[in-house]
Amino acid sequence: MTSAYHVLSELFDSEGAADYLGEQVSMATHMLQTARVARESGAPAALIVAALVHDVGHFAGAMSGRELMRGTDNRHDLIAAQWLSQWFDTDVTEPVRLHVAAKRYLCGTDPEYHDRLSEASKYTMSVQGGQMSAAELAAFAAEPYCESATALRRFDDAGKDPDAPIPALADFRAEIDALDRTLRSPAAT
Repeated sequence: MTSAYHVLSELFDSEGAADYLGEQVSMATHMLQTARVARESGAPAALIVAALVHDVGHFAGAMSGRELMRGTDNRHDLIAAQWLSQWFDTDVTEPVRLHVAAKRYLCGTDPEYHDRLSEASKYTMSVQGGQMSAAELAAFAAEPYCESATALRRFDDAGKDPDAPIPALADFRAEIDALDRTLRSPAAT
């Protein structure tokens, strides 16, 4: 099996160069900036990698990010988590799976959060279900990865600055390789 780093390199160099759904940065720039923010915050390696790969579900498949911007939820969070599970454990995939729900959750628990979202993110939230109901808020708060997902969501929101530094994917290779199950020796698993 090809390593996660190799596959991500190809994606970031190809589809990652595309614009990021109404934002002023490319998809790859957004994810690289999100990972940089996670690293600078002192996040653990798994959350840094989750930040780096959280939007790969927009890249390919029957529904892309374009459909999301046209009003159809592309479920990129679920697609990404499932695809990433071939390399990574739940400490990476669960925050990815929950990062859209975390946006909806934060809008329901932080009165100022919605106002800080970009216009594109406000629009996509409406397509993705809008603010959570009281029952949804309680269920999300009980998720084992609630805290990681909300942290990822805040990193995500900070990763859309056309003037911010953009690290290279290679800057995150150590974290990616350390968490990639396919690179572990059979004796270690």
